[in-house]
Amino acid sequence: MSSVYTTLGGTGLSVSRLCLGTARFGRAVNTDRTRRLDEQIIDRETAHDLLDTAFDQGVNFIDTANSYGRPVEGRAERYIGEWLDGRDRESVVVASKVYGDMGDGPNDAGLSRKHVRAQLRGTLDRLGTDYVDIYYLHRWDDDTPITETLSTLDDAVRAGRVHHIGLSTAAAWQLVKAQWTSDVNGWEPVSITQPKYNAVHRAPVAPYLDACVDSNVGICVYSPLAGGFLTGKYERSTPEPSASRASRDRGFLDRPERDWRVLDTIRTVAEELDATPTQVALAWLLAHERHAAFTPIPVVGPRTVDQLRDNLSALSLSLPQDAYSRISDAYGHVSETAR
Repeated sequence: MSSVYTTLGGTGLSVSRLCLGTARFGRAVNTDRTRRLDEQIIDRETAHDLLDTAFDQGVNFIDTANSYGRPVEGRAERYIGEWLDGRDRESVVVASKVYGDMGDGPNDAGLSRKHVRAQLRGTLDRLGTDYVDIYYLHRWDDDTPITETLSTLDDAVRAGRVHHIGLSTAAAWQLVKAQWTSDVNGWEPVSITQPKYNAVHRAPVAPYLDACVDSNVGICVYSPLAGGFLTGKYERSTPEPSASRASRDRGFLDRPERDWRVLDTIRTVAEELDATPTQVALAWLLAHERHAAFTPIPVVGPRTVDQLRDNLSALSLSLPQDAYSRISDAYGHVSETAR
């Protein structure tokens, strides 16, 4: 099985239809009542196994951030950098992000020129590379003028340390403001975005997707499986699995009936196609290329190689028009773009 490729918005970059997310690389959290904070969800060895498997199956797109790996910020980038060492750098598209807290100092967070420059140097050092293909603003910074941030990133593009600028977790007006600011100043524009989008999270992001389509901006969606909800492992009236997200987030399953209706439809389609709910949920996103106005790139975050293989199987699952429509209609009305 090999991945398929598509052009990312108007960038000219050829990327795999799935992107490997690394938010849990090196991260240590109390996922159950016994896990210690120094026990990583995905340690170095597992991270490299995931990267090897993804790359061997044709995935050339890796997503990370300077803050991933907490409580040791930057640990995810280090794991990726170690894996990249000795490989052909040009064969991999690497995206990272800047914004979050990276220390206790007053300038250790945000999108100021000082912080962005320092964090870009740190990211390149940890990745062991001269450039990142995509550098996202991880959040919008209300305390820093967007002119300062974008002019700083434009300098980085001209210097060859960044190829494309991205915007993650933003509102439609913020994307439009960033685009307008770059346009009037002749700076490198935002050409990739990363909104939260999946079969049970659609209406809130519909205006944002409309703005992306209008500007031919590449769309890499995070949380394509709704934090694991769309994998089918949860039930309305049964206890959540141990060590699952719902076991540590008590409000995770407090969902509207609409979400359960979508999940039920995905389960039914999975049975009809002899597939897993995970594969169907991802295939629904991938089918947007044929049935909707945009081509989303799901950023998947598997914890194990088996989960990654399940994700990758979605690439070979052909979702019939009727199945795509049933999943879309189970959610209810949204804009035509988000359908």
